[in-house]
Amino acid sequence: MTNNFLRKGLSILVSRQTNILTAAFIIMATILLSQVLGLVRQRLLVAIFGASDILGVYLASSRLPDFLFQLVIAGALSSAFIPVFSDYLGKQKYEEAHRVASTLLVLGLISFSILAVILFIFAGVFSKMMAPGFSSEQITMMATLMRIIIIGELFFIVGSFFSAVLQSYNHFFIPGIAAALYNLGMIISIIIFYPLAGIFSAAYGVILGAFIFVVIQLPLIKDVKFAFKPSFSIKESGIIQVVKLMWPRTLSIAIFQLGTVITVTLVSFLPFPGRNYVIFDYAQTLAFAPVVLFGQAIAQAAFPVLSREKDKLEDFKTTFITSFNQMLYLVLPISVLFFVLRIPIVRLIYGAAQFDWGATVLTGRTLAFFSLSIFAQSLTYLVSRGFYALHDTKIPLIVGTATTILMIGLGALFIFVNHLGVESLAIAFSIASIANLLISFFLLDRKIGGFRKSTLLFSIAKISLATIFTGLALYVPIKLLDKLVFDTTKTINLILLTGVSSFLGLSLYLFLTWLFDVKEASTFLLIFRKIGNWREILRRSEEAIDGTSFKV
Repeated sequence: MTNNFLRKGLSILVSRQTNILTAAFIIMATILLSQVLGLVRQRLLVAIFGASDILGVYLASSRLPDFLFQLVIAGALSSAFIPVFSDYLGKQKYEEAHRVASTLLVLGLISFSILAVILFIFAGVFSKMMAPGFSSEQITMMATLMRIIIIGELFFIVGSFFSAVLQSYNHFFIPGIAAALYNLGMIISIIIFYPLAGIFSAAYGVILGAFIFVVIQLPLIKDVKFAFKPSFSIKESGIIQVVKLMWPRTLSIAIFQLGTVITVTLVSFLPFPGRNYVIFDYAQTLAFAPVVLFGQAIAQAAFPVLSREKDKLEDFKTTFITSFNQMLYLVLPISVLFFVLRIPIVRLIYGAAQFDWGATVLTGRTLAFFSLSIFAQSLTYLVSRGFYALHDTKIPLIVGTATTILMIGLGALFIFVNHLGVESLAIAFSIASIANLLISFFLLDRKIGGFRKSTLLFSIAKISLATIFTGLALYVPIKLLDKLVFDTTKTINLILLTGVSSFLGLSLYLFLTWLFDVKEASTFLLIFRKIGNWREILRRSEEAIDGTSFKV
């Protein structure tokens, strides 16, 4: 019996996901685990350091190493590698696929190493350029933290390539778990090394977490028979195709990441820049949680399918619209929940003794402005991957560049002209995100000959109407219960207040979307009602969308 249990458990870990909804649920589950561990990590840091300049310096120090990682690797993986690699696999050209992947890994490591050495040597100079408002002591600390973090990024490159390979084979569980354990490695490092190393324990955690991220994926990489055989030739047809596809996406990522770096610069001109950057980063992390959980998960699951349907536009449209509606159905109620319950959410997640009430209120206000664009940030993931699947990376580049410039311009206007606080940067971000979605969707619609807009708009209207009533259902109970029933100075009462309000609001949303005959409501209700037969339900729900598969 024990052996049978273990055998079934192992089969779940290494099985392939063959349709979008099952893949999306696997990705969501692993992302949720990763986010829970990520929030534990952040709660641990804020419990130790509070909303302090020291923690702000650490958070800012990760910006440039992450910028280099995104510049060198993320563009290739997100827009070029998976479509090209998946195409090779679909044609059963496994040897060519593995050679292209191996060559890209080597080229990526070499390119990143060169840039990493430059950053390592001139970390102090770059830190001063990025955060001119920080003190000289803070700049020195930032440079040292940066040098440690950049080492961990080397391991993360290898792990990210492994994840892309496994996702191309429709394996989503192990890459997701590996990403979650990255956060666990950071938590372990902070707990063990904090008494000796202080804030540097978090930087050491980046190295430990990235190492775990690689090691966890090795057995499955071996199981799919991936062979590391780099050709060291950039004239390989697959390499040329990846390079052609990736450069616009790489440039787009560079511009977006430059926007995040300039955000640090703008925050550095505010009073108490370290504290303000902690508040900005923590509010943004909370707002990004549903974006990653639903937006990235569904887009990531749909991407290989969209890539294989690029020459079958009717199938492409069906897959895209189904994924679009599923994503919108999930993120809109979460957006309004974050907006209405912003203060209780911040208090529950970050409410350590070192995180004072002023920081809580300002983080909640910043979170509210971020929450206005959660739907846009989520859907942009899908729209962008629609372009990438069609081998068009230039339109996302142009739109992303324009909206990033808009975000930076608005942020500078709010800070330097209107003299607003850190929450104004969240307003600028949300405006730019909504503009990005609207423009990108309009251009994708034109590119593929048009979606069925009447059906799409009708679905959006029904979901939006249900969301408005959900907002009211969240707001009224929390105001009444807060004043008349619960003493929210106590944690248990705050949990009860937030839980009751959330349950009432989301229950109403589910009921209204069912009443309005929203297709996604029926799908998810069926899953929850027959949870014991979840595999069969998920398989049936997407048969028409993803019937493609290939054998290894």
